[in-house]
Amino acid sequence: MAGPPPDLAAARRAVRAALADLPPGARVLVACSGGADSLALAAATAFVAPREGWLAGAVVVDHRLQPGSGEVAGTAAGQCRALGLEPVTVREVEVDGGARGAGAGGPEAAARTARYAALTEVARETGAAAVLLGHTLDDQAETVLLALARGSGARSLAGMPAARGLWRRPLLGLRRAQTEQVCRAVGLQFVRDPANTVAGPWRAADGTPLRRAAVRERVLPALTEALGPGVVEALGRTARQLARDADLLDDLAEELLARAIAAAAAPAAPAVPAAPAASAAPAVGGAGGRDLAHADGAGLGLDVAVLADAHPALRTRALHTAALRAGATPGALAAVHVDALDALVTRYHGQGPVPLPGPVVARRRCGRLTLAPAGPAGRPAT
Repeated sequence: MAGPPPDLAAARRAVRAALADLPPGARVLVACSGGADSLALAAATAFVAPREGWLAGAVVVDHRLQPGSGEVAGTAAGQCRALGLEPVTVREVEVDGGARGAGAGGPEAAARTARYAALTEVARETGAAAVLLGHTLDDQAETVLLALARGSGARSLAGMPAARGLWRRPLLGLRRAQTEQVCRAVGLQFVRDPANTVAGPWRAADGTPLRRAAVRERVLPALTEALGPGVVEALGRTARQLARDADLLDDLAEELLARAIAAAAAPAAPAVPAAPAASAAPAVGGAGGRDLAHADGAGLGLDVAVLADAHPALRTRALHTAALRAGATPGALAAVHVDALDALVTRYHGQGPVPLPGPVVARRRCGRLTLAPAGPAGRPAT
């Protein structure tokens, strides 16, 4: 008896491997848009889950940004049910700003924020252990190129992780063309979202096509023509290699940050007085005093000496993490902010506080770097 077509078999193997750590009885949800990628993932999951003892359902998010989006969502949900997925939830969302004026991240970012919020909510309601996303190797290659164009670091160049928290991406090793073949093999009707094309209804803030759509339709084909086939696979390999490197650097940076926090929190050694002084000024952060970095428990204090001795690759990662822990806005915290923090550590010449998005303010004093929420006037809260 002939086995399944190669692409369908590959998709099933990918789902089985991605969920191998889940115990029998665990519930998973497939995020399905009605496109080829997510429908192929739904088909593979519907086949694998009952054979491994997992419970599999689906979530279809209707962004309501295009005419007929409700019908597309309903059709996708119907195909998921026909595959045997249960429950299948259709969740309508409100995208802030709609397709235009959706903020600094553009319409894609606004839709993604709304979508992930809906998926998280349904996962919580159903007790799902994982939500499966249909990103493919092509999506990964696009992500790497976009990060490269922004001048991002290794973590961004590592692309999308195969698994992080609730989210799992089983198909990162498959091409988009393979998912279309899976749908044809199973008899699923998929749609192509016009918003993902250069000629689509969404535009970037400057009126040009959306960056990812331009990379998909123009950049990757041009690279393939110039460099030959295998560009997408090579970008995927680069992402995997950088992900391993970034994981190690992140772990080492966490250790550095912990040491810097511990050193800042340790009481200073008592100073040996040279001679009695009749009118000595009270010491700052000495014996009998508290370091300003930890006054009233406000903010996050870091020891400058510990940070300064570290390699720049670890120090800047530690500073980035410290800024986030202090309350800086993740999407707005940029390399320029981290560089300003690093200057307080390694290039200090008396410069004043550094404002961070959040708002958070960082300042150096008495060998300590303090990151704390800004007060009403933009100064560190005290």
